[in-house]
Amino acid sequence: MKVLISRDIPRRGIELLTAEGYEVTVCPDDRLLTQVELIDLARRHDALLCMFSDAIDKHFLNECKHLKVIAQFAVGYDNIDIAESTRLRIPIGNTPDVLSGATADVAFLLMLAASRKGFHLHKSISLGQWSFFRPNAHLGLELRNKTLGIFGLGRIGMEMARLCAGAYQMKILYHNRTNNAAAEKMFAARRVEFDDLLAHSDVLSVHSSLTEETRGIFNKNAFCRMKRTAIFVNTARGPIHNETDLIEALHDGTIWGAGLDVTNPEPMKTDNPLLAMENVAVLPHIGSSTIETRDEMARVAAENIICGLRGKRLPTIVNPEVYTNPGASNPLA
Repeated sequence: MKVLISRDIPRRGIELLTAEGYEVTVCPDDRLLTQVELIDLARRHDALLCMFSDAIDKHFLNECKHLKVIAQFAVGYDNIDIAESTRLRIPIGNTPDVLSGATADVAFLLMLAASRKGFHLHKSISLGQWSFFRPNAHLGLELRNKTLGIFGLGRIGMEMARLCAGAYQMKILYHNRTNNAAAEKMFAARRVEFDDLLAHSDVLSVHSSLTEETRGIFNKNAFCRMKRTAIFVNTARGPIHNETDLIEALHDGTIWGAGLDVTNPEPMKTDNPLLAMENVAVLPHIGSSTIETRDEMARVAAENIICGLRGKRLPTIVNPEVYTNPGASNPLA
């Protein structure tokens, strides 16, 4: 069996695959492959371990319908046409749970950096702008006893709530389709409607999946309903916020600041106005970037590949319907 990995990953994952006797191909170039290149390589392999930046759309899947399993090196899978992969009986795996703490740490970092203008003031030192003390200069916002609003209170949102409630005794509001009983018990979190989340949050942190429902939901209309002292944080997916509207809201003082680990598009252009704003902190999508987390992601992705090639159920299956779809052959049989 041959396994294609579209980008170099920690050795732990590769060693698990080679220990099973699989022939592993890691794309040699440190760059984003075109879809044509990825299809050409995937046609010669039995399984694919891909990144969230790879376009695993309907065209790709139909060109590579022979694949026995696809493992995503991420939690989110909006780059994959799940309906089509299910129709073609290709099981899709992801890497949930293992990166929740690391991603929440980045959200917390961005919240704090934006509240105290940390990134901007760091840059000012290298520009020779650190001079004498001025009592009214470089003023930020305090976070103690403020209200954290969480859009999408799942695993990562729970970790963010834990950090904010513990460090700053922040009150927790959240907007979900369903109640999160654990958060309500642990943090006295309160589920509210979207409008109330916007109106009452001092920090609004996004941790939802990217869907048609959430795409662009944080737009001009949403920002106008937030507090003028609010900080917007997004560590989920860039297209959840409208970046043009966000820039305008920050420029006009509609909201106070922003912390972004995701942008739209990615990578961000170097002349993006957000990079020059003092109340904004931007990172290059590093939510899961710790040694421990990336090792675990490699392990989970490799185990999904191994199970898929053995004809077993994937440990973290995204589309379990591939095993139960009436009228189709069961890949586990």
